[in-house]
Amino acid sequence: MDTPIYDFLKGYAASGTVRCHMPGHKGRAPALGSELDITEISGADSLFEASGIIRESERGMSSLYGTADTFYSAGGSTLCIQAMLAAMKQEGRTVVAARNVHRAFLNAAALLGLDVKWVMPDYTDGILSGTLSLGDIKHALADTPNACVYLTSPDYTGRMADIRAVSAICRRYGAPLLADNAHGAHLRFMPTDCHPITLGADMCCDSAHKTLPALTGAAMLHTSSEHYAGVLRQCMSLFASTSPSYPIMASLDLCRRYAAEQIRADISLNLAEIDRLRRTFVERLSFADGDPFHITLRAAESGYDGCELAKLLREGGAECEYADSGIVILLMSPMNTREDYARLTEALENALHAAKRLAPHSDGIVLPLPRRVMSIRESVFSPSEEIPVAEAEGRICAAVKVPCPPAVPIAASGEVIDRECIEIYKRYGITTVNVVCR
Repeated sequence: MDTPIYDFLKGYAASGTVRCHMPGHKGRAPALGSELDITEISGADSLFEASGIIRESERGMSSLYGTADTFYSAGGSTLCIQAMLAAMKQEGRTVVAARNVHRAFLNAAALLGLDVKWVMPDYTDGILSGTLSLGDIKHALADTPNACVYLTSPDYTGRMADIRAVSAICRRYGAPLLADNAHGAHLRFMPTDCHPITLGADMCCDSAHKTLPALTGAAMLHTSSEHYAGVLRQCMSLFASTSPSYPIMASLDLCRRYAAEQIRADISLNLAEIDRLRRTFVERLSFADGDPFHITLRAAESGYDGCELAKLLREGGAECEYADSGIVILLMSPMNTREDYARLTEALENALHAAKRLAPHSDGIVLPLPRRVMSIRESVFSPSEEIPVAEAEGRICAAVKVPCPPAVPIAASGEVIDRECIEIYKRYGITTVNVVCR
């Protein structure tokens, strides 16, 4: 009998490809096999009633991150996002959110029936990244009593919001600050600590598997607030499996030891290698600013097609995290080695030599906020149909159907799909969309 998934994974593992993509262990994490896959037997504790070994590990992680409390998730940052928003639902808050959210946010908003007020970024790298105006956030909070603010930082390209400044605005209006820090679990251990909790966020999620040596699905929910420490575990239990994976939790425990003993040295090595790579190509490639572990190549701005560069990199033995016509994202982690960077440098050198040169152009877009005619919840749970994007003008977006990565919405659930949305769908190769039935 064929085993296509297993066969692909074994083949990829044997290929020796430089993994410029998540998960952060880069294939080098300690083996966590079936012998560690148990259930809540005597002595094994229970994740959502943790008082034994799981609680001991969580407290150790909380101490490392300087939080009021930290909770483990075997359901990725998706579970953490659901829990943060559930806590806001309990307080009856309106969510003021930067638009470049992950679709996990929209799904949670639908499940919880949340009201969302959008703040539109000034997009610079397609729909994935942009600059937020502090004035827009302040204006939204001034107009929205009993609100909270939700930001994605770092975003998918590595751009980081000014969490400290946003936190100061939030405190002025009594609004909790929630951060999707899924791409930033390593930020606590950088030469300058720039983790959202350090900078003033009330809650944030970290996907350990993205930039640390943890198994996929390993994440943490942090809070700086004793108040929210008392409610978040119960909020997590509303959405999570009652059978969380012990190998995933064990990988978080091993991450804790790694962070305490080794990560700063590995970060130092990697930062030097990343700086060397950037300097090697600075005359030929434009790089986006932000978290250095996100090496985002602005291909279009540099006169290349990003998809072609990604293909040529793959042929040269380096697999990127994401590519579209405008950008290529190489997501590194502290687990990458000098050899990885030497091979990546060679692959990128060969790719640039072979790639077709184009006229450099900006990858910025203008995406006006589409008109909303239904709530997120109402549209997601209405009867829907999947239709070609070309036929979607004037239709109401139902459940968001965008690929992951990057899973950033173009039209959000409940909004009318307009001509601008259709052109952006086409640009990203999205051919169908879910719409509410007429």
